[in-house]
Amino acid sequence: MRERCKRDDGTAVVEFIFVGVLLLIPVLYATLMVMRIEAAAMASTQAVREAARAFMMADSRIQGIQQARLATTTALGDQGFSVSSDALRIDCSTRCLEPGTQIRVTLDWAVDLPWLPAPMAERIHGFPISAEQLLTVDSYRDSVA
Repeated sequence: MRERCKRDDGTAVVEFIFVGVLLLIPVLYATLMVMRIEAAAMASTQAVREAARAFMMADSRIQGIQQARLATTTALGDQGFSVSSDALRIDCSTRCLEPGTQIRVTLDWAVDLPWLPAPMAERIHGFPISAEQLLTVDSYRDSVA
């Protein structure tokens, strides 16, 4: 019996699986979260770009805000994300939609990180994502109210 316990037959497989699982799960989780954050950053960049274009193409400021929100929702929705309507902010350097006016579209939100352990989930409420787009209204555009 004692001789049998000293032999290492089969223990390498068990050790490899045990250590492999211990290392593989955190590395896999970190990789998935980095990919999720990167997807959110790229979706935000596209969302503000499309929102700025939609705002600039509108006939009025109110219509522009509606179109910018719709563009943002669509761009983020394509990647599986959603944000509240107050995450999008549109600022104009002078009167909005006048030729030469600079439009700054900003999107600030936090992407959630699923499957965090409970102690970490209480402290981390998502990863902050911010994107900004600056456009100048075309000088040949008609001024609108």
